[in-house]
Amino acid sequence: MRIVKKFQDGTILGFDRGKFDSWCVYLSENGSRYAPTDLEYFDFFRKMGKIFGFKVIYNDFIKVYNLTNNAFDDNVSLLIDQISKNYGKYTLKMSKYLTIIYMGMIAEENKRFTKLGKRIKRLGMYELLIEQKKPFVAANSTKGMKWRQIDNLCKKIGF
Repeated sequence: MRIVKKFQDGTILGFDRGKFDSWCVYLSENGSRYAPTDLEYFDFFRKMGKIFGFKVIYNDFIKVYNLTNNAFDDNVSLLIDQISKNYGKYTLKMSKYLTIIYMGMIAEENKRFTKLGKRIKRLGMYELLIEQKKPFVAANSTKGMKWRQIDNLCKKIGF
């Protein structure tokens, strides 16, 4: 595993081989390692939206989205840590999940022959936080769709 971030509680995030490529995001904590799902972090962001405001969460996500390209950037990681400090007792969890979705966007940018890149994650977050779709719906809304349909949805929304 290519470790990209280690948290104060010992949690480690990194990229490793998944089903399709070497850009699968893995979380290691308490002796277990797994790949967090869209549903997992969408559920967290929805809960945070109910507490802090859905637009607040979305706007913080957009700060990270705008700086995302195909490589992990320590400056973006530092920004995530700064943003997360605004979430009080949820600081550590927010930092973990914002980093996970950041890494997920990097993975999307590195997918072979990608047409959508990181926009697929933005669409999910938009549906979750702005359109108020449930996490399961937002995580699965584009399954089975052709990339051009998804691209048109993104363009219609404005990205």
